[in-house]
Amino acid sequence: MCWASSAYRKIPFAQRAFLRYNGSIQTESDESWCRMQDNDAALRHRMEELADRAETRGKLVYSNFLNLYEQSVVQTLRLPVPLLLWGGFPGAERRAAVFGAQTAEEAAENAPFQLLCIAPAAQKFADTLSHRDFLGSILALGLRREMLGDIVLSGNCGYVFCLDSVAAFITDGLTKVRHTTVRCTRVPALPENLAAEPEPQSLVVASERLDALLAAVFRLSRAEAQKLIAGERVFLDGRLCTRAEQSPKAGVLVSARGFGRFRYDGQDRETKKGRLRVTVRIYR
Repeated sequence: MCWASSAYRKIPFAQRAFLRYNGSIQTESDESWCRMQDNDAALRHRMEELADRAETRGKLVYSNFLNLYEQSVVQTLRLPVPLLLWGGFPGAERRAAVFGAQTAEEAAENAPFQLLCIAPAAQKFADTLSHRDFLGSILALGLRREMLGDIVLSGNCGYVFCLDSVAAFITDGLTKVRHTTVRCTRVPALPENLAAEPEPQSLVVASERLDALLAAVFRLSRAEAQKLIAGERVFLDGRLCTRAEQSPKAGVLVSARGFGRFRYDGQDRETKKGRLRVTVRIYR
């Protein structure tokens, strides 16, 4: 039994302390690890349920928005139907699992998402608003993070992907972000400049190893890049990667939590000094 399970949480506090003292639970980190295992099991069970529903009904079934770790877990499952991840636009970080979809076009056409534009009512008197400001104000309405996808900034406006079921609640209830009065409206799509892929950039790296690419893109040392990977903060197309020596394939989206994302377009040529010139597209 995992001691962070529901059974453990029902144990009186004094008895929990005894279990820790007696060696059943060594540290708080052990308890956190057990809780994470419980969460993983619940996520796997839920995703398998949705996949079975898609197979039974013969229709696409969407999950709520998933973070990178949750996407990585879902992609390890053996499912009876095809699985795609879609977040409202190419390159989205937070994406829903789409069960039964064969193509991204099919997933996009049927997605139960809305896109909201949150803009200051009077730009002249507005605070400078950040991603955290928009997210915090929406969550303060009482919504869970899984109901929200990416928040894309443009100037002092925020474009927010959300589930259909909460769109009206947000547009009616969100009137302020920080001290700024805002207007929240539904829009059909991101502005073209935001939806487009970033422009390609050329970098010189020692090799195509993942740690070398991370170091070059985010201006880290190789040791810092390796620590980032070992800390389970790097994902390739939504899959957790813990191997610093792995070489991403061309077209892979590399996400590093706390640093950003880039798409790796592959190797261009070798320089005269034996290093490699590669192309990446960095999301800002």
